[in-house]
Amino acid sequence: MRYIARVEVKLKPGHSDPEGETTRDALRELKYLVESVRVSKVYEIVFEAESIEDARARVEEMCRRLLSNPVKDDYKYHVEEALK
Repeated sequence: MRYIARVEVKLKPGHSDPEGETTRDALRELKYLVESVRVSKVYEIVFEAESIEDARARVEEMCRRLLSNPVKDDYKYHVEEALK
């Protein structure tokens, strides 16, 4: 079966986010009253798996092995059957 996963990877609290800080500063220069900006990456992955449980296990492995750095990143994901 085909599945689609949406994975969001973001920095753990306390880690510097230079891209977010730059964006915050630019928004302030445009006169927006912005307190803070945090940047996340979102991956949309379409793949084959035997079952929803297998699909979730594969996504968890993808996150641990490649998509996130456990020292500095948190991640969450949602997996569902892909529409044909």
